[in-house]
Amino acid sequence: MGSLALMAPPPGQGQGNPWMQLVPLVVIFVIFYFLLIRPARNKQKVVQKMLDSLKNGDKVVTSGGLMGTVVGLDKSVVQLRVADKVKVDVTKSSIVGLQDQETSTRTES
Repeated sequence: MGSLALMAPPPGQGQGNPWMQLVPLVVIFVIFYFLLIRPARNKQKVVQKMLDSLKNGDKVVTSGGLMGTVVGLDKSVVQLRVADKVKVDVTKSSIVGLQDQETSTRTES
């Protein structure tokens, strides 16, 4: 019986409000939402908008680091020209962004 007394809370310190135990979990979820989930959703929307607006002549970069110019578009496949008379087909989802002006001028010189 003595061991049961050790497991009981000390007198005057009850269990407290069970809802107060959820407050730290809610705070952690809110922090994760604003630091991880929300920015990832915003970036995904921007990339999807860029993919939807691709057109012939756009200079793009793929997830594998391949840089080329769009010469053909299909529903899920993009044809890129990576050199003279060299064209490759890549999935639309592998395109991660457009080349900026700095990158394109560095590769030309």
